[in-house]
Amino acid sequence: MQKILDVFFKLRERGTTVRTEALAGLTTFLTMAYIIFVNPAILADGTGMPFQPLVTATILASVAGSLLSGLWANLPFAMAPGMGLNAMFTYMLVHQHGLPWQQALGVVFLSGVFFMVLTLVGMREKVVAAIPLGLRLSIAAGIGLLISLIGLQNLGLVVANKATLVGLGQLNVPVVLGLLGLVLMAVLEIWRVRGAVLIGILAVTFAAILLQTLGWCPGLVHAPTALVSSPANIAELAFKLDPWAVLRLSLLGAVFSFMFVDLFDSVGSIVACSYQAGMVREDGSIAGVDRLLQADAAATIAGTMLGVSTTTTYIESGSGIAVGGRTGLTAVFTALCFLLALPFTPLVGAVPSFATAPALVMVGAYMFRNIRAIDFSDLTVGVPAFVTIVLTPLTCSISTGLGFGFLAYILINLGGGYGRRIHPVMWVIGLLAFLDLLVRARG
Repeated sequence: MQKILDVFFKLRERGTTVRTEALAGLTTFLTMAYIIFVNPAILADGTGMPFQPLVTATILASVAGSLLSGLWANLPFAMAPGMGLNAMFTYMLVHQHGLPWQQALGVVFLSGVFFMVLTLVGMREKVVAAIPLGLRLSIAAGIGLLISLIGLQNLGLVVANKATLVGLGQLNVPVVLGLLGLVLMAVLEIWRVRGAVLIGILAVTFAAILLQTLGWCPGLVHAPTALVSSPANIAELAFKLDPWAVLRLSLLGAVFSFMFVDLFDSVGSIVACSYQAGMVREDGSIAGVDRLLQADAAATIAGTMLGVSTTTTYIESGSGIAVGGRTGLTAVFTALCFLLALPFTPLVGAVPSFATAPALVMVGAYMFRNIRAIDFSDLTVGVPAFVTIVLTPLTCSISTGLGFGFLAYILINLGGGYGRRIHPVMWVIGLLAFLDLLVRARG
C-alpha cells in the first residue's frame, strides 16, 4: 500500500512520507474545522435554509473539494465553502436582492460554470502568470496579515474599538493559553519538531481541559452533548438550486461578482501557499496550478448541487504545509478527517477557538517571510505591493486587496512611463477589478 501511495502521490520525489502527509492533513483539518459550524450559521441567517442539513452539506462539500484537489491536482490544498463568499450569498443575494435561496444557489452555480470555462481555456493560468513577482509576494504577505488578524480576533487579543477600529482585548486565561500555545509552536518549529502546529493546538486544548477539571477556570471548554450523532439528511438542500430563474440582466453583475471574488480568493490562496510549499519554479510559474484551478471550479459546481455557497481553496492549507505536507495525500487526509467528523461534529466542536487561533497566527508569520524579496525601492512595484498588503487585512477581503493592488500597479506604471511593462492580461485583470469594486461600492 505504501508503494502505491508513493508512486501515485510522488511522495519520495517531493521529500515527504505518509506519516508527514497524515499529520499535515489532520493539522489543516483542525485549523479549518470551524467552517463546519460557521458556514451553516451564516447561510441559515434569515435565508430559510435549514441549519442541521447545512452542517452535513458543508462537510460533504469540503470532502468533495479536498478530494478533487488531492486526487486530481496532487497538491496539499484543502477546499471548503468560502468565508466571505458565504456572507455575500446571504446578505447580498438573499437579503439585498431578495432572491430565494434556491435562486441564490443558481447564481453561484452559474459563476462556477463560467469559472470552469475560464479554466479550461487556460485563462486562469494566464492570470497567475501575468501577475508580477512583487505583487505575487505581496499577495502572500497580505493574506498572512489577514489570517493573523483573524487568529488574533479568534483568540480575543484583538477586539473592536469604536475610536481606533481595533484595540487590545483582555489578557484573560484563554488569551494567555493561546499566546503560550503560539510560543510553543514557534519554539518547536525552531527545533524543527514535526507537527509543531498540531502539537500546539492539542497542548492548549489539554491545558484548558486540565484547568477546568481542577476547577480553577470553569467554562474554558464546552463538553460535547454527545460523542456521536447521526448526520442530518440533506434532501432539503441537495439539487434544489434554480439557475434558470437568474438568467436575467439584473443578476449578471451578481454572477460576475461571485466569479471574480472566487477567482482572486483562490488565486491569492494558491499563490501564497505555493511560495510557502516551495512549489514556485524559477520562472515564477506554479507546479500543477492548472489542475488545481480545474478542481477549484468543479468543487464550486459540486457544492451548489449539495446546497452550499462557493467552495474554494482554503488559505488554512498553509498550516498543513507548515507541518510538511507537499502532496495531494495531505488534502486526501483532510477530506477523510471531514468525513470522519460527520458523526462526531459535537466532539470536533469541543476544540476551543483559542487553541486553533495561534495556528492561524503562525501561518500568517510563515506567509509574511517572503516579503524580503519585494523591491520596495522600485515604486512601480513597491507601492502596489504595499497597497495590497495593507488593504487585504484592513478590508478583511483578499479580492479587495488584490483589486486595489492591481489597479495601483497599472496606473502607477502607466503614469511613470512604464506602460510597456504591463502584461496584456493585466489590463483585463485591471478592468475586471475596477468593475467588481464599482459593483460592490454601489451595493
